[in-house]
Amino acid sequence: MLITNIRHLINVRPNTGRLRGSQLAELPVLNHAYLKIDDGRITGFGRMEDLHHFGDYRIVDAEGRSVLPAWCDSHSHLVFAASREAEFIDKIKGLSYAEIAAKGGGILNSARKLAETEEEVLFDLAKERLSRLIRLGTGALEIKSGYGLSTETELKMLRVIRRLKEWAPVPVKATFLGAHAIPMEYKGNRRAYIDLILQEMLPAIVQENLADYIDVFCEEGFFSQAETEEICRVGAAFGLKPKIHANQLNISGGVQAGYRTGALSVDHLETISDEEIRILGLTDAPMATLLPTAAYFLRMGFPPARRLIENNAAVVLASDFNPGSSPSGNMNMVVSMSCIQMKMLPEEAINAATLNGAYAMELEEELGSIATGKRANLILTEKIPSVAYLPYSFGENLVDQVIINGEFYE
Repeated sequence: MLITNIRHLINVRPNTGRLRGSQLAELPVLNHAYLKIDDGRITGFGRMEDLHHFGDYRIVDAEGRSVLPAWCDSHSHLVFAASREAEFIDKIKGLSYAEIAAKGGGILNSARKLAETEEEVLFDLAKERLSRLIRLGTGALEIKSGYGLSTETELKMLRVIRRLKEWAPVPVKATFLGAHAIPMEYKGNRRAYIDLILQEMLPAIVQENLADYIDVFCEEGFFSQAETEEICRVGAAFGLKPKIHANQLNISGGVQAGYRTGALSVDHLETISDEEIRILGLTDAPMATLLPTAAYFLRMGFPPARRLIENNAAVVLASDFNPGSSPSGNMNMVVSMSCIQMKMLPEEAINAATLNGAYAMELEEELGSIATGKRANLILTEKIPSVAYLPYSFGENLVDQVIINGEFYE
């Protein structure tokens, strides 16, 4: 395929490191450009004035539309059995996240429904969700378990994710999140549940090669910093790199746990102190993954993106798609909300949702920027006057077509 007459070819850069601090505002754009694709890979690009030989390519005239890398969504809970709109009503009536969880809602509600649902049904539901996300421009996705909370059902979730990996035309990464909540039957003996994770779940998961990462919900009422570090270290010994749910509801020690265990990312950060912002600015710190649609849905304060960027953090944007606190995987909305509510520049938000998102899934050699040799997972937009128009016009679907592995996705 040869795409011609591209108005803006966005995020054109050679392979680079993860973007920190002021680097996030640098978004290289090639105007009036072309892009060549062979065997699903980007093989060339440049200015139209320099294109003299069309060769044996299928010509796609962009007619002034723009092209950018597909979104890389590094935090989702895509596999679930049922929606939770009844809890949505509870939230409108004033119940808090913690109050809903205390009466058996939240994560435990999803766990009950998932345990009752057959694997084939879960797979079909997840396939349809993933197909919709791809049509919205998502070109890579991380999916967590965590609605199992028993060995049998955690394995069931991870097997569904493995099947999605095999089926999906986009890269999928699997994260084991058995430490998502303490099941009701272990409320009086949380240590027994942690031992179940460490001594039974992890060996079974590794034996079947079902996960790439391990995650812990480090939060008051869920898992402490010490418990998080213990679980992450054992997971790392099994070959699973940590990613941590940190500081969603309270300052929980999740950032410190992530730094001490060499986590790839710490995610959420709606509540955060000066010390944690300092830690995330260190060059060897985890990436800071922000999930603005979750803060929006729960009516919480948004993560302090500006302070993190000003203190040299490597900021990532992701959807947190899940049935309880972010029932949307639309990364276009994530990018818009990050600019509108977290005061990120359009360039910063796009970089955080593409290249840094790829780094947060260790897919930076494959995705996240326009570079020769990378996979041709791309968004062809509607005609837009500028790059800033993408987050500015939040009520429109500006994704005209999606290209996955060099072919238009239907």
